[in-house]
Amino acid sequence: MRSNSPNDLGKRTSWVIIAIAVLALLLQACGASTPTPTQAPSPTQPPVSQPSAAPTSAPLQPTTPPTAAPISTPVAAQSGVIRVAVQPVVQTDPAKISSDPEVLFADQVYDYLVDVTPKNTIAPRLATKWTVSPDGKTYVFTLADGVTFHDGSPFSAQDVVWTFNRLRDPAAKLPTSNLYANIADIKATGNLEVTFTLKESNPFFLYDLSDNHALIIKNGTTDETNKFNGTGPFKVKSYSPEDRMVLVANDKYFIKGEPKLAGIEFIYFNDQTAMVDALKGGQVDLVMALSTDLYTSLKGESGLTLLEAPTNQFDLVRLRADRKPGSDPRVMQAFKLATDREAVFKLVMQGYGRIGRDSPIGPMYTQYYSEDTPLPARDVAQAKKLLAEAGYPNGLTMDLYVPDTGNRPNLATVLKQQWSEAGINVNIKVEPESVYYGDNGWLQVDLGITGWGSRPYPQFYLTTMLTCGAEWNESHYCNKDFDALVKTAGTTMDEAQRVDAYKQIQKMLIESGPVIIPYFYTQLGAINSKFQGFEMKSFSGRSDLFNVSLAQ
Repeated sequence: MRSNSPNDLGKRTSWVIIAIAVLALLLQACGASTPTPTQAPSPTQPPVSQPSAAPTSAPLQPTTPPTAAPISTPVAAQSGVIRVAVQPVVQTDPAKISSDPEVLFADQVYDYLVDVTPKNTIAPRLATKWTVSPDGKTYVFTLADGVTFHDGSPFSAQDVVWTFNRLRDPAAKLPTSNLYANIADIKATGNLEVTFTLKESNPFFLYDLSDNHALIIKNGTTDETNKFNGTGPFKVKSYSPEDRMVLVANDKYFIKGEPKLAGIEFIYFNDQTAMVDALKGGQVDLVMALSTDLYTSLKGESGLTLLEAPTNQFDLVRLRADRKPGSDPRVMQAFKLATDREAVFKLVMQGYGRIGRDSPIGPMYTQYYSEDTPLPARDVAQAKKLLAEAGYPNGLTMDLYVPDTGNRPNLATVLKQQWSEAGINVNIKVEPESVYYGDNGWLQVDLGITGWGSRPYPQFYLTTMLTCGAEWNESHYCNKDFDALVKTAGTTMDEAQRVDAYKQIQKMLIESGPVIIPYFYTQLGAINSKFQGFEMKSFSGRSDLFNVSLAQ
């Protein structure tokens, strides 16, 4: 992994201050009572609203076209520019984007075939309607008419075919190849009609088509990184990798009345504190994916609207399971037994969100989430014993790699203190998010904390993060029995069978899995009150800006 740059020295100083404060809180937590966060929801209460996750028995049935009809005339009412504070964008090829700001930029410039609403339901975008065969293997999509790319060329079914063939091509080595390996064939069955044929039924296929990377690009594009030739509501006017990206309204966008703004500026910051300072000072208008500390610091600020959204977003602590020390299951069990999840939740999340259970199947998925398997109680003595049995009688020392965004550095500080009591000593390596995820370094380190964005259904995490050979299997975990359960959950059309498979998966991950998931987030952000119509999604990068306007 690359080391932090000199520009991050001030940031590291900030985290030292935070670490001192967090450790002071920990000393209080070890006393007779644990401090209760002020002005925060009780950790035992569910989020205010819990969106439905996925169809309960069969694929979604044909839907109606969008209420906004295609148009070919410019929108006259476009006015105002919203300035969004984000971490620097590194990947600009839609098929390779991963961080929140990369997804956010791409979502404004390109379009999905189908989209996911803030309520986690499937909605039309470039596809206006679709039908599903009785066996769940054939999907026929009718595409919107009158759509053009930013270069003026017409959109057609061939663009959809080309995009998804690229995404599923193993030779392209894209993170979506496994996700779309179940597609047997994609054909343009008309100029504005596409037919997908699956090898096996998949009740979540429409959600797969709305994956972050599944943005439609022009057939035959050879420079996906620099062309920015989408069909989306905004066009790229300029891009400076060190500074910002400037977008202007696409006055030929196919949905009537959108976008409402004249433009967007994505302004790059390497530090969230600087983002919040810029928001307070009026230099930017929108900040998302805030840590709880920074979010609470905005309470009472005039001219700002605070944003909250329940999510299945989580921070994942993982140990590589394919080499020492993680190849010995007793070591991971020691990490789990040395972790006090309730203290982590109170100290790091300050009561926002929900306590995690070492499984990505969180409480937002109401029909699949289970608390049948108890979490192991913290047992420092047993953790030490397991380490000794695994060949580490004098404890274990490791580097813990952490991106510098959200609550992850705070989490690392709390875990460092908790684990040290069991003889697990970690050196925290805080890196800029662009470095942590850059060149797939996060997939190589032995011990790391990774932020996973909220997805509308649980199968995504299992197939891309935990199955043998999965593209983003950062723990390098491989268990054939686990994979069999994942396949059952992702192919059966029997809802009861799927529920049972998910319960067994949760049990396996709690008892012997390679990950610790200490909590689920409430997504936090803030926007200048002069803007209206913005609705933050569970995964902040998928939040739409085309329906935002200046307040009247």
